[in-house]
Amino acid sequence: MVQQFTARLDVSFAALSDPTRRGVLEHLGRGEASITDLAERFGMTLTGMKKHVTLLEEAGLVTTRKVGRVRLCRLQDGGLEAEAAWIERYRQRWALRFDALDEIVEDLKQKGDLNGRQE
Repeated sequence: MVQQFTARLDVSFAALSDPTRRGVLEHLGRGEASITDLAERFGMTLTGMKKHVTLLEEAGLVTTRKVGRVRLCRLQDGGLEAEAAWIERYRQRWALRFDALDEIVEDLKQKGDLNGRQE
């Protein structure tokens, strides 16, 4: 289970590491778009955009459906929830550490020991 979760995060963060794919997600946040529209918007070939969309699909961030000859893309519902939760856990840990550091600095200031000087 943990390995599957870690593997999913690896795939998701790898997909998010590319600025074009992040741009595609941002664009799809405004609504559905065809691969052709996305390719034109990002100045890419259809083949190149299809590769980006496939990686986003594999990461569970985007879904596609075929309507006639057109493949439409949209954001996957809840696509970034696991990633956001993972980031939030680490954000909380760091916040606690910085709060503890702030307390130490304040204690040192009150004692007048900051930089070895009496204030």
